[in-house]
Amino acid sequence: MKRKHFLLSFIVMMASLLTFSLGQNAQAEEKTYTIGTDLTFAPFEFQDSKGEYVGIDVDLLQAIADDQDFKVDLKPLGFDSAIQAVQSKQVDGMIAGMSITDERKKSFDFSEPYFDSGLQMAVKKGNNTIKDYNDLKGKTVAAKVGTESATFLEKNQEKYDYTIKNFDDATGLYQALENGEADAIFDDYPVLGYAITNGQKLQLVGEKEKGSSYGFAVKKGQNKELIEQFNAGLKELKNSGKYDEIVSKYISTGAESDTTMKKIQPKKKSYVIASDSTFAPFEFQNADGKYEGIDVDLVNRIAELQDFNIEFKFIGFSSAVQAVESGQADAMIAGMTITDEREKSFDFSTPYFNSGIQIAVKKGNDSIHSYEDLKDKKVGAKIGTESADFLEANKDKYDYSIKYLDTTDALYSALEIGEIDAMMDDYPVIGYGVAQKQPLETPIPREEGGKYGFAVKKDKNPELIEMFNEGLAELKRTGEYDEIIGKYVKDGSSESKVDESTFMGMIQNNWKRLLSGLWMTIQLTLISFILALIVGVILGLFSASPSKALRILSTIYVDIIRGIPLMVLAFFIYFGLPGILGFNIPVFLAGIITLTLNASAYISEIVRGGINAVPVGQMEASRSLGLSYNRTMQKIILPQAIKIMIPSFVNQFVISLKDTTILSAIGLIELLQTGKIIVARNLQSTMVYFVIAMMYLILITALTKLAKVLEKKVK
Repeated sequence: MKRKHFLLSFIVMMASLLTFSLGQNAQAEEKTYTIGTDLTFAPFEFQDSKGEYVGIDVDLLQAIADDQDFKVDLKPLGFDSAIQAVQSKQVDGMIAGMSITDERKKSFDFSEPYFDSGLQMAVKKGNNTIKDYNDLKGKTVAAKVGTESATFLEKNQEKYDYTIKNFDDATGLYQALENGEADAIFDDYPVLGYAITNGQKLQLVGEKEKGSSYGFAVKKGQNKELIEQFNAGLKELKNSGKYDEIVSKYISTGAESDTTMKKIQPKKKSYVIASDSTFAPFEFQNADGKYEGIDVDLVNRIAELQDFNIEFKFIGFSSAVQAVESGQADAMIAGMTITDEREKSFDFSTPYFNSGIQIAVKKGNDSIHSYEDLKDKKVGAKIGTESADFLEANKDKYDYSIKYLDTTDALYSALEIGEIDAMMDDYPVIGYGVAQKQPLETPIPREEGGKYGFAVKKDKNPELIEMFNEGLAELKRTGEYDEIIGKYVKDGSSESKVDESTFMGMIQNNWKRLLSGLWMTIQLTLISFILALIVGVILGLFSASPSKALRILSTIYVDIIRGIPLMVLAFFIYFGLPGILGFNIPVFLAGIITLTLNASAYISEIVRGGINAVPVGQMEASRSLGLSYNRTMQKIILPQAIKIMIPSFVNQFVISLKDTTILSAIGLIELLQTGKIIVARNLQSTMVYFVIAMMYLILITALTKLAKVLEKKVK
């Protein structure tokens, strides 16, 4: 009996312990809160070089959670999405630099303010002439368009007698201060403080203007205990000094002495950097066939300073853009102007070069000294450039006509032969042209242009941007940046060993590269044509088959491939297909696939036409004698059809050879692209393209003669 009571008591005790344990687990689970936050609002929340979210909000929240003994499941959703997530109860609260307003209090319960924002003035580091607003008299002060700072400056302009200059983004502000366009700038205090922490050479001046207060928020009437815990933890952090430690980690005043460059940890063994191939002086091949230029030297030097590995791909501007967007390259640098439209798809570094546009005329032209002198004249510019936009905007004012051309060397040629009276291009490009003995003069001062930036795909490789910015700041601090720029903008590229302005000099310096480009063209043509023959003959036999299914299959293939332009097909295979397959396709293989598909469709039609050209009576006669369809094709129809097809096959081979020129659009350095690269350096377009035309002419003439010999032998 006692034994039964003992067993019963033991079971009750174990059940109580189990219930208590489950209750404790449930209670622990209740202490995990899902908190929404923004994605990119530095210094409050952003990804560091390891891809982890950090910032004032993130660090404060985690410290408060540790202090108050609850857990946080952080959800970086974006500001608007976080608001909606709180309202729909998908998250318990949000912290995202959210200003406490009367309007928001209708939908949210807020904590005590954890950060008081405000407007702040900053000047260039070392500027001791501006200490308060009174020192701004007669000076230029800048702010971002449509911000509280811009409103504040407008309101106080008459009082302190300064000039206002507005910019679209923070990079414009910092660069204006750096190059002297502005004497002081205004922005949100934490934004300026974070910029200083990350290497911007600024220092904060005066007291900040009181702004909005940021608060931690939950849905109205929900999670009251979470607000209480946040407030209690915040109070404890402020009392212990931990709060100030967190804020000062991200926000600096700039008053302290210069610090050494911050090393960023790379996340990859090697980064692929895409670039243009023909944009001197930023990237071009020198006389030894090696790529150099402002962009190349800057990235190589920054990679050394930050200790990360790079692999350059010089594939042309448009191809570089698409390579970054499709993930085939990690970043690009190609004299790329930072614009609002591009910032929707790319994250940019701080500007590394302030460009500008300038009018150039033929040397000795004394009739043009101002824009007014362009009346009734023809001015050339490259399509889609800042120069083209400027000329279009001022066309009616100065009454000139515009001629659009594709490349810089085309502009030079048009100016040389008198097709245009003046040209407009980026000033470093024109300066490089002068250094390369182009007969140019620049009678009109240059216009301020866009700012060039190093770019990555939106929200990708943030550590790469950080490394570039840190390295760039270090190069500017040491003066090495000015040396790199001066090497190309002032003096042009290194002098060639041979004068390439002469025909023999051009050949002597470039014959190896021209032959290399020719060999690439021949390889592409041979490999793709052999594969296209195999595929095309099979499909051609399908198209002449008695099987309706095979005929339909062949027809669908031919119609699809012939209906897609070759360049579109190349772009899809190289840039689009990797997104479907999940891996990148090497550019040479992409070129082979493109040419194979295109040529096979036409070869299929050649085979079908050759078979149909054989009198149908021969098939009927053979079948009536008891031969099978396959035997008849093998012994009677195909031997006659091949004789008919051979000239067309050679003709298709020649077409495939010419089609290789289109593959330069995806970065293949075949013969034509080789020529473009040479012209970008020496600017001798007439001689280079003449030689290339002769090389194609000799090769194609030889193939045509071969076709005639084969045709005679077959007959």
